Amino acid sequence: MFKNNVGGIDKIARIVVGIALIAAFFLTSGGPMHWLLLIGVVPLITGFAGTCPLYSIVGINTCKK
Repeated sequence: MFKNNVGGIDKIARIVVGIALIAAFFLTSGGPMHWLLLIGVVPLITGFAGTCPLYSIVGINTCKK
């Protein structure tokens, strides 16, 4: 479907940030922090998939050839 355009450190950073945001969602007691789950899922998925649709649109590629 999409070409891999997320590589190495970028992939690891996305996974760590995604897990941190999802953990923050579960550690807070509701309120205005309910959006953390939705925001945390996006970098987690793009990190595991190795592709970012926004990078494809802008033309960025951090994956080594």
